[in-house]
Amino acid sequence: MTPEDIKQLVAFQVNEITESKIYSRLANIQKDTHNSEVLKELSAEELKHYHILKKYTGKSPSPKHWKITLYVLIARFFGLTFGIKLMEKGEVHAQDSYRKWADEKDLQTMADEEEVHENKLIGLLDEEGLNYMGAVVLGLNDALVEFTGALAGYTFALQNPKLIALTGSITGIAAALSMAASEYLSSRADNDGKNAIKAAIYTGIAYIITVVVLIMPFVVMSNPYWALVVCLTGVITIIAIFNYYYSIVKDESFRKRFLEMAAISLGIAAISFGIGYALRVVTGIDL
Repeated sequence: MTPEDIKQLVAFQVNEITESKIYSRLANIQKDTHNSEVLKELSAEELKHYHILKKYTGKSPSPKHWKITLYVLIARFFGLTFGIKLMEKGEVHAQDSYRKWADEKDLQTMADEEEVHENKLIGLLDEEGLNYMGAVVLGLNDALVEFTGALAGYTFALQNPKLIALTGSITGIAAALSMAASEYLSSRADNDGKNAIKAAIYTGIAYIITVVVLIMPFVVMSNPYWALVVCLTGVITIIAIFNYYYSIVKDESFRKRFLEMAAISLGIAAISFGIGYALRVVTGIDL
């Protein structure tokens, strides 16, 4: 192997030992015994890869401690599946690179193992929060589409940011409770193994968080139209963050989901803004 090959393999070696440490740390903080055992197995597999690479490099590089801390924190705050799948995206490059050393049997075996690594991991891990992703999607989608449209309509109809915030708060809280109740009844009727109360809570919380974010510009700003602009910026931000998270844990296209959701939310907002204008003209009401 050339010096450049050795340098590249050392980099992969660092990655393998780092991920081994991450899996080990995550295994130690898991309350679920099943998940802990899966993570320990994966940690051992990465450590084995580290030692295989050592035969080629003759080196024993240390892990990247900052990366260990980062991904452990991400998994703690955003969920085990999200943290690990975000980390696993880097392995695609590694497995493709191993393929170029076609004469090295050990490296080809490692490439095969890396190829099934992610599917094996996701198939075995059991994270309760992901079982209620549908409830979160329901609450978030409904809040973004329905509530964004309502605020846009209120903006032109009322033209008073404090009144818009008050009216929006009442509308948003009532809608959140309604959505939570609907999800509870739906989960009870479907009998799909989900806890109906938890599904309702996930739906309601997702809705209320969205309501708070969208109303805040009208609370702190004096110009209702600029508040609406900031509100719509918040909508796009929420859509981007949520769809990035969703695309990671569900292996779906971020771009497609983001553009679709953004187009629907902003389209409804534009229509509602027009309706607010029309109602103001037709009724002749000037607050």
